[in-house]
Amino acid sequence: MALDALRHGWPITLEGAFSLLPAETGFAPGAQSRHMLISAARAATLKLANQLEAAEPDAPVLIRGAEPFDLALARAIADPALDLAFPLKGPFLAEHIADAAAAAAALELARLAGMLPAFLVDPTEAGEAQTLSTADLAAWRDTANLVIAARARLPISGCEEAEIIAFRSRDDMREHVALVLGQQSGDSAPLIRLHSECLTGDVLGSLKCDCGPQLDAALDEMIQEVRCGGWGVLLYLRQEGRGIGLINKLRAYQLQDQGFDTVDANTRLGLPAEARDFPVAVRMLALLGVHAVRLLTNNPAKVAALEAQGVAVLERVPHHLPANPHNHRYLATKRDRAGHLL
Repeated sequence: MALDALRHGWPITLEGAFSLLPAETGFAPGAQSRHMLISAARAATLKLANQLEAAEPDAPVLIRGAEPFDLALARAIADPALDLAFPLKGPFLAEHIADAAAAAAALELARLAGMLPAFLVDPTEAGEAQTLSTADLAAWRDTANLVIAARARLPISGCEEAEIIAFRSRDDMREHVALVLGQQSGDSAPLIRLHSECLTGDVLGSLKCDCGPQLDAALDEMIQEVRCGGWGVLLYLRQEGRGIGLINKLRAYQLQDQGFDTVDANTRLGLPAEARDFPVAVRMLALLGVHAVRLLTNNPAKVAALEAQGVAVLERVPHHLPANPHNHRYLATKRDRAGHLL
């Protein structure tokens, strides 16, 4: 699998296009290339934006340097944590990409692997590459592959009538979970929460975000719903850091400590500010037989994402949680730049 190859630092070849060696994990001391593939967001950080047509932040950009790139230089270009240690980069020239679809697939593979989206292109001395096609990525994303793998009764504090359901998909190591509270009924729409995994907030009690308090508040509201004769569904989606992965999220935290907000931190990493896969949640609901919901969220984009996939959102139920000194800027950014209704 390509994700496994990238994590090991092995080269991959996109069928009919080019071979790529990941800048972050690449393990080929003699590898060099005249070209690198990075994202438009990272290109803008490197002051290449004036050489590009308008592009989405996660769109691919092919750059050529005056001298060949080796892995040490490629990592300095890819990782904003090294910007101060290696401030003078370039000059670089942005060039036309012959196969933009393959290049975009490569950057998405890097994100799915939780890595920086940067590659040496057609490097020398990189070793034998694993071949894949863009069709492989499309198959990996196909939510029809997601199935219920196991389910069990799981009494929780405040609600003994609860069931946990685990979902698994072919080739995807992430195992999403649903917690159904109360007695499922087709006569009423459940109160549901789409909650993306946040190790730092959900488990460690981080004050930098509001994820842990939102999870706790959602469960409390669902428990009250059950006591009033209704039911609830918590979808716990294994999409850490809004889809960029735990390690990249911690890198973004480092940049936030330097003064960047959460959106700009992701941009400097070359990653999108929002990369979650909401069709997975729709598939989970379909497997549970849920087609109409009352959605507990402050994010209108979640409402739109469910409705676009055919789920009827009968009501948006807002969260009301106080800020703390560590997350007030984060919440303001969600309100002002991501459109959350806070």
